[in-house]
Amino acid sequence: MPGRSLRVRCIAAICCALASCAVPARAADAAQAPGIASRADGTLPGFAALEASGATIGRIRISTRDIFDTDDPREDNALFRLANRLHILTRPEIIERALLFRTGQRVSVQAIEETERLLRANSYLYDVRIRPLALHGDVVDVEVVTRDTWSLDPGISASRQGGSSSGGFRLADYNLLGTGTMVSAGRSRSVDRSGNEFTLSNPSTFGTHVAMLLAHESNSDGGSNSASVVRPFYRLDARWAAGVRAQSSDAVESVYEDGSIVAQYRHRRQRAEVFGGLSRGLVDGWVHRASFGVALTQNRYVAEPGRVAPAALPADQHLLAPFVRLEVLEDRFEQDLNRNLVGKPEYFSLGMASTLQLGWATPALGSSQAGMLWTARVARGFEFGRDRLLMVAAHGRGQVTGGRSEREHVGAQAQYYLRQGPRWLFYAAAAADQQTRPALEDLLTLGGDNGLRGYPLRYQTGTRRALFTLEERFYTDLYLWQLFRIGGATYVDVGRAWGGAYADAHVPWRADVGFGLRIVSARAAFNNVLHVDLAFPLDAPTGVRRTQFIVKTKATF
Repeated sequence: MPGRSLRVRCIAAICCALASCAVPARAADAAQAPGIASRADGTLPGFAALEASGATIGRIRISTRDIFDTDDPREDNALFRLANRLHILTRPEIIERALLFRTGQRVSVQAIEETERLLRANSYLYDVRIRPLALHGDVVDVEVVTRDTWSLDPGISASRQGGSSSGGFRLADYNLLGTGTMVSAGRSRSVDRSGNEFTLSNPSTFGTHVAMLLAHESNSDGGSNSASVVRPFYRLDARWAAGVRAQSSDAVESVYEDGSIVAQYRHRRQRAEVFGGLSRGLVDGWVHRASFGVALTQNRYVAEPGRVAPAALPADQHLLAPFVRLEVLEDRFEQDLNRNLVGKPEYFSLGMASTLQLGWATPALGSSQAGMLWTARVARGFEFGRDRLLMVAAHGRGQVTGGRSEREHVGAQAQYYLRQGPRWLFYAAAAADQQTRPALEDLLTLGGDNGLRGYPLRYQTGTRRALFTLEERFYTDLYLWQLFRIGGATYVDVGRAWGGAYADAHVPWRADVGFGLRIVSARAAFNNVLHVDLAFPLDAPTGVRRTQFIVKTKATF
């Protein structure tokens, strides 16, 4: 091994020396050859200028780099060097397959920016840089530089929210052998159930754009299985998509009132979908897609022996419905730092994004009832100068049978960001939901697990829900041991869930205040935001603790 390591280092040194000699020569060739000129200071023009001048892409060099940059004195220590040695780098071909541009194509800023955005969405990559490398007349060589995260997660997890604890342990690798494959196995325990789980997924199976997922759970009250093979609209300019998905689950569901379980029942569910879609791709900044398929939904409800059953169980349901799904997307994205994360680039879709799906179930195909099934969603972002951003969205789903709506759920939300300086940001959010004739499992809940942080989990239940949040966020310069980025927040939550058989007719609004830390493990693939909070309910009734200690991970701040 020492001899092999020495040979590898020697070869790398020779390659670096050759590269350092080659770049000036290419720059000289570019200066002499007709075509695009370098800048006065000898640097290469940006991709926007290259696109405007009609340049084409030449050689593409992929450079995958270790987790830690040992050329940086802050990252040159024994622990980080050991991590680099133990870690298996992402294979260059995995990065190459994800590129939306190829040798011989015209330079496209849109394709380059979308490539970076999609690559950064992979948790096993810490950083992505795409830059011009050398210029030969009107041909530009491009370099794609990526830096990996630590992808092996041999972790023990623990969280506390709404007065209840959960945890578990698992062994997961988000980039198995550098292939982009995620595999995970472990055991978890929550307030609802405990069980074992296994997951295997790959977004580019066998070097294609086909995403594969297999998941299995064996729980104390049942279990679930999921499988999918989907070739999605993997980019804005993708012209077709197709796939199949299937999921089955068997679990004991609970009905809550004032944070306590008042009824339980067994729910067996099956869902499946097969579809195909077509698109003209990205045209003048817009994407239009149409997909056609068949969806299966089956729900069965039975009383669970030894448990208090609800007063009435929902009727069993079997629906087989052909559907059409229409999507309209606008190519308008913004990149920023320190909004929902700490010290990591974030992408916000500011353009219109809408989806409408309509299906029709009929007894002729074996459905238990005839009716229309629909889902819809629309979202858009609005900028008011560089420091203010408003994100709004609305969604809905339901069934129309016998001329009336059933299992209908409509809602809307808004998020407002006001930057007050490099390290301070004011955040406000509002959300509202309403249901019409919901099934028991669809009832809305509100509590310490989903927004009302000073109260027990699922503290209120109903068919209507509203939640308002104000936060003052702070993003520090702290980068502890080049591993953890630190932020903080103070907040106020006000909310209410009401309506339906399991809600008091006079449910009051509830409010809390609190503060906490936000910790991001920047160099790990499992880099969710760790929330450590103290929340204090205002005018809390008897039985609610005066202080709630919350530890949990979320995808955002």
